[in-house]
Amino acid sequence: MKNIMIAGAGVLGSQIAYQTALSGFNVSVYNHHIDTAERRIKALKADYERDLHLTADEFQKGLDNIKIITDDVATAVKDADLMIEALPESLDLKEHFYEEVSKLAPEKTIFASNSSTFIPSQLAPFTDRPAKFLNMHFANQIWKFNVVEIMGTAQTDSQVIEEATDFSREIKMVPIVLHKEQHGYILNSLLIPLLASGLNLWAKGIAEPEMIDKDWMISTGAPMGPFGILDMVGLRTAAQIERNTYAQTKDESHKAIADKMDEMIKEGHEGKESGQGFYTYPNPAFMDPKFLKY
Repeated sequence: MKNIMIAGAGVLGSQIAYQTALSGFNVSVYNHHIDTAERRIKALKADYERDLHLTADEFQKGLDNIKIITDDVATAVKDADLMIEALPESLDLKEHFYEEVSKLAPEKTIFASNSSTFIPSQLAPFTDRPAKFLNMHFANQIWKFNVVEIMGTAQTDSQVIEEATDFSREIKMVPIVLHKEQHGYILNSLLIPLLASGLNLWAKGIAEPEMIDKDWMISTGAPMGPFGILDMVGLRTAAQIERNTYAQTKDESHKAIADKMDEMIKEGHEGKESGQGFYTYPNPAFMDPKFLKY
């Protein structure tokens, strides 16, 4: 693989694009808003300098490998060996995108989705290449939490799984290959119940987010609680997952949680990226040593 297309430059899409470019691949980025994509990718500079000790010149070398940022799918995918889709978690949106990109991508292009909500057998039928379709799920802050969960369908060619695994290692990820489809993969199968429990306690008025996080962090030694994690993920993504869960289960508690997060989103409190979520950034309260003191 040489040419990689990233579809969607949200929180994770921008990270995947830059990490791939930093590893020496030619990267094209498709995003409806070009200026937003550019801003998000360049904003990673502080994180890479702090956590990986990159110099300004080293960070720029990664940027130089991002050859195209465009709002045109055909331009972005025309030479792609691998396309990684990181669009919002809407099945209708993904269906429309895959139907369009299938008509435009070269025959060689492998399709991968970073979806945290949908398993590959839900998305592969929207494409013209089910044997070349799989999910590659990245954890947030991929330069530091460098796991990619790889999950195919019964139709996915084993060679495609191997190629995705090799590519993951080339961009300095640890590939975790799942033998069967599983909603939530491994990470979210463990993490989502924690976040859902925290959100449910908040929505029911049991305790405030800071108190819930404080309890979890002191009791388990974790570096952050569910609401700190939600800020990292972004409230838009979390709210969409709650809406998807409500649509599937008709459990009113998920709608109540989504509605409360929507109120925050309307006020611009979208998480770490916006500077305000459950906490205020760049110095959230849970990072203060006094947060865990009595």
